[in-house]
Amino acid sequence: MERELHFREATENDVDRIVEMLADDVLGSKRERYEHPLPESYIQAFNAIDTDPNNELVVACDGDEVVGVQQITFTPYLTHQGGWRASIEGVRTSASVRGEGVGTKLIQWAIHRAEERGCHLIQLTTDKQRPDALRFYERLGFKATHEGLKLKL
Repeated sequence: MERELHFREATENDVDRIVEMLADDVLGSKRERYEHPLPESYIQAFNAIDTDPNNELVVACDGDEVVGVQQITFTPYLTHQGGWRASIEGVRTSASVRGEGVGTKLIQWAIHRAEERGCHLIQLTTDKQRPDALRFYERLGFKATHEGLKLKL
């Protein structure tokens, strides 16, 4: 049975559930602090995202239950004749729904949203320690055309 999902912008009330999903895997458990109360840094980050018109923190809901999340950032560039691009980050689904198409619907929603915003390109990164995620994005049409680099500060 296919899940009937709806998508909406996250609210501050969703932050606890979002952090729970971010922390619920091998890599996330090492870098997130899912505890009660949540560290104030999560609320501050949420507020910065929420007030920025070029950032959207989107949750996928099954009824009232938040079962997925992603952040989409819209960035103007001088390249590509002054075009806009969308970056997708922090994609997570609840362990209870993994393998049921929620991630696919999240990404399809993000693609549609980027088109609505007039973007010419969508980019994302996935950790090299997540080969299943790389295959997932490739199945959705993403191509590994660039080598990404990061510098931890």
